[in-house]
Amino acid sequence: MDLFEAISSRRAIKHYDPEHRMTDAEVEKLIQTAMQSPTSFNIQHWRFVVVRDPKLRQEIRAVGNDQAQITDASLLIVMTADVDAWKKEPQRYWRNAPEPVADLLVNWMGPFHEGKPQLQRDEAQRSIGMAMQTIMLAARGMGYDSCPMIGFDHEAVAKLINLPADHCMGPMIAVGKKTQDSWPKPGQLSLDEVMVTDRFPS
Repeated sequence: MDLFEAISSRRAIKHYDPEHRMTDAEVEKLIQTAMQSPTSFNIQHWRFVVVRDPKLRQEIRAVGNDQAQITDASLLIVMTADVDAWKKEPQRYWRNAPEPVADLLVNWMGPFHEGKPQLQRDEAQRSIGMAMQTIMLAARGMGYDSCPMIGFDHEAVAKLINLPADHCMGPMIAVGKKTQDSWPKPGQLSLDEVMVTDRFPS
């Protein structure tokens, strides 16, 4: 599928074929593609929790406003991120770079993040967001549909997946074969309203 077609045709799909299963190769391709997403300092904060256990998916659905796509979609990914990834062997993020470049960025990483918990969390969440979009567009390109979800009890899901204390929760994504189309796009703002040239008016 053409990239621009994938972008324009991607919708949040709620109804999936519960009998359909993605192959291990397809799941790996999707996650490997998500890993191409950009991250600040190449930290790669994201941790993709691929929920395969049907019982666990039922438990997540119970704290997820009973959204059917949580259990019915072929794949459920809980998006999380390691907030402290910036200080965990940071040299590994630049091990293949020229030594002067690696030294510069690795040595800058600590002072940039140290003592700034809000920045650390913001960067982790930004990384989650970019990886989510990559997953949804890649899924569309593979002939699947997806649904990003924030309507769930984040603390309860964190407990269910045993989220480490130094990680943060992001949204979840359901991926699979749709059984119903979504409704038409409900209302797109005009380009004039969303694009600002140079600066906002005084």
